[in-house]
Formats: sequence, C-alpha cells, structure tokens
Amino acid sequence: MSDEGTPLPPTPLAEDLSLKGLLRNYISLIGLALAVVSLANIIFLFLIDVVSSQPSPYIGIFAYMVMPAFLVTGLFLVPVGMWIERHRHRRRIATLHRFPILDLNSASQRGTIAFFLSSVILFILLTAAGSYRAYEYTDSVQFCGQLCHTVMHPEFTAHQASPHARVTCVDCHVGAGANWYVRSKLSGARQVVKTVLNTYPRPIETPVANLRPPQETCEQCHWPRKFWGAQLKVINHFSSDEQNTPRQLQLLIKTGGGDPNAGQASGIHWHMNIANIITYASDPKRQNIPYVRIQDMKGNVTEYFARDAKSEEIAKMSSRRMDCVDCHNRPTHIYLAPDRSVDDSLAANRIDPSLPYVKQQSVQVLTAAYKTTPEAMQAIAAAIPAFYREKYPQVAAAKQAQIQAAVAELQRVFRTTIFPEMKVDWRTHPNNVGHYYFQGCFRCHDGNHVSKDGKTISKDCNSCHTVLSQQEGAKSLIASTTGIVFKHPVDLGDLTAVNCSDCHNGGVGP
Repeated sequence: MSDEGTPLPPTPLAEDLSLKGLLRNYISLIGLALAVVSLANIIFLFLIDVVSSQPSPYIGIFAYMVMPAFLVTGLFLVPVGMWIERHRHRRRIATLHRFPILDLNSASQRGTIAFFLSSVILFILLTAAGSYRAYEYTDSVQFCGQLCHTVMHPEFTAHQASPHARVTCVDCHVGAGANWYVRSKLSGARQVVKTVLNTYPRPIETPVANLRPPQETCEQCHWPRKFWGAQLKVINHFSSDEQNTPRQLQLLIKTGGGDPNAGQASGIHWHMNIANIITYASDPKRQNIPYVRIQDMKGNVTEYFARDAKSEEIAKMSSRRMDCVDCHNRPTHIYLAPDRSVDDSLAANRIDPSLPYVKQQSVQVLTAAYKTTPEAMQAIAAAIPAFYREKYPQVAAAKQAQIQAAVAELQRVFRTTIFPEMKVDWRTHPNNVGHYYFQGCFRCHDGNHVSKDGKTISKDCNSCHTVLSQQEGAKSLIASTTGIVFKHPVDLGDLTAVNCSDCHNGGVGP
C-alpha cells in the first residue's frame, strides 16, 4: 500500500530485475556475443603469433589492435543495454530505485560483486598486456614495412637486404624517448589517412628535413670517438663486351678518425672530428652546396663559395651543420644500379660469366621501361633466352640451364632493386657515399669551391683513398702497396676535369 492507501502497481517477476533479467535485451546480448567472439579470436591469433616463426603482419594488427577494439566495444554495450533495460522497468515501477541496491549481507550479491571485480581486474591485466604488445607491434619492422605492402614495399625490401637488416625501423626513424614516439605516431596517422585515400606520393619522399639527429640514433652504435684506421675495398667490374672481361680495383679507403685523443684526426672522418664545425648551405635535398664554412679546433674560420654561386641565392638557402647522414644518407634503403647488381651477380657466379654478352644483355633488360613488376618478369624471361637463340644458337642449346639461372637471378635483382608501381629505382634517391653514380663527395670536393684568400676544397682522389692495384682479366695491370695513379679503361685525358657520374649512370645511356 502507498502512503495514500492506493495499491502499488504489480511488481514484475523478480528475475526481471536480476542480473540475468537485465541481460535479456538485444543490446547486451549483442555486446556479449561480440566480446566472446573477439576474445576467442584474440586467443587464437595470439597462439598463432607465438607458434609461427614468421607470422603474417596482419596477425599482429588483428590480434593486438582490431580484435581488442571489438572486445572493448562489446563489453561497453553490455552495461549500456542493462541500463536501458532497467530504465524501461523504472518507467513502469514508480517505486523502483534509480540505482540497484547493494547488500553485501546477501550471498548472491556478494558472489555477483566478486565475479564482477575479478572480471574487471582480469580485463585490466589483459588490456595492459595487449596494449604493451600493440605498442611493440607498431614499432616492429613487419608493421612498418609489410602492413601496407604497395606503399612501403620498396623500403622494406631494401631494408631486408641492407647492412642494417637486424636494426628495426624505429631505432633509426624514432629512437628513444616519448617525445619522438608521439611525433612519429602523429606523422604515422597522417600517412595512414593518405594511404586510405590513395593520395600518398609515388615515390615515397625521403624524410630529409624531419629525421631525428643522428647523434640520438646512429651514434648509439657508431659513435665518433671510435672512428679510426683504413679499410680495404675491392671493386669487381665486368665489361659489356662479348667476354664480359672482368676488371678489379683495390682501394684503401682512408676512413681515418674523428677523435684527436684516439690518434691523428685525418681521412674521411676528419669531417666528423669532434672539434671541427662544418656548416653548409644547400637546396632542400642537400645536393647543391654552393657554400661551406669550416671552423677548425683552434677556432679559425674559412668560408668557401662555389665560383658560380650567387650571394642572394645562398641567403635563401637553409644552413646546416654537417653530420653523418650528409654522406651516409642511404645507410639502409639502398637501391643498387643495374650494372652494379649484375657485376655482383657475375662475381658471385649467380650469373655465368662465360655466357657471351651476358653483362650487356642483363643491364639492357633491367633498365628497360616497365609499368609493373609482373610485366618485367615476363620480359626478362623472354628476352634473355631469345637473345641466345637468335645470336648464339649453340650456346642456347648447350647452356640452357645457365641461361635459365641468369633469368632467375635477373628477376630477383629486379624484384629487390626496381619497383615500377612506386616509381622507385636506383635513380630515385641519390646516394652520397662516394661519387660514382651521383655527385656525392664532389658536391663540395669539386675543385670549384674557393675561399676569399684563394684556398680550394681539394678534388684530389688521394685525399680519401689510395689505389693499390688494378687488374683486367687474368693480367695485373699495375700494383703497389704505396699507391698508384688510377688508370681509366678508356683514355679520358685529365680525370680532374670530369666526374664519374658524368658517364656512369647505372646502365642507362646519356
């Protein structure tokens, strides 16, 4: 009876207001189903991720990002549905309390509360573990390189074949610390949007301006105080003649040292001498350098200007202190030129050097224009055998296995160095180490940068390396432990008047 004596409306069945009763609504049931299915998928995908030696990158994103999102959504829908169901009962029952009454003296309510709290604690623990695994996964090479196959395929492929294949992407592109982690994820979010909208550039631009300083990434392993000595470099080259005549050049690279306390600061790494401060002005891609400023360890300053430089143009350029990546700008994502790749394959006998004109034909088929990789695979498979059938039928009959091996090797070279879908090849990103295909060292060391007092940045080859020997075929042309003058296979006269990249462009004719 109410205070006024009016009988209360009939009370619904007790189970309608119990936990089970409140769960009997479409929203909560859908949420439960979604949560159970998501949890089952998470466990299944987690087991695959643990057991598989090389799991698919999609397993990680579904196991630690997509499915947990569905699980949280499902669990959120359960109390929402219960609240709506209770609100519906409350509109029918005037005396029904707005919130359920908790009575810890009731054994059933104690059990319900204990189950709820245990579930919450377990869910929080699972969420924390899953969140950390998701954090780890978003920092993995698979996430960066394989999730968006078409977009990052060239970079991922080059990374796998590079000297830094065991270094993760984030070690160089992000580094330690929350600040750069947040910046990288914000940048990544913009990149995801561009990927979804298909508005990303082709090729992907090199992040020259916004890379983290190498002092905070590269120098965690390659620190300047440990630069010293010299290195032997052996260059194998094969001519484009019928015999694929081999030539070998042995150089002693004067790596030198950057720390006066460890020895004389000299050689290439003199540029990284801790006491030296080298700054320069350049275009945004750092390929045109008309101005160089050097402050030595004694504080003496020398400024060099390119002879054709205009002061107003230099004033508009950005200034930068020289560091490792000004030369080592392609330490990982290296796309070898076709003639370099073919030389390596011939030297390793992955392509038989006895096949006549195989160097010439290999470079020619690799440098042809293709719209897609499958088109290139078909063209390579057809062109090489056709050449020998037409020009050397006896070779085609006697060395069919070697010809097919050459085809397979050239297809591998193409797949790992040339990516027509993303418009990426050896010409896309200049490599500043050396000066063979690009200006590289000669951006400054061109003999054309002069100071006001007449000093010139030297173009002397012996500043950075010493030629120890040259060999052509089975005959050694010249050798000396003290160094020799480089002899070009073709007489070009005064080599200081030309740059290597004027002729050597990777295989494509001028």
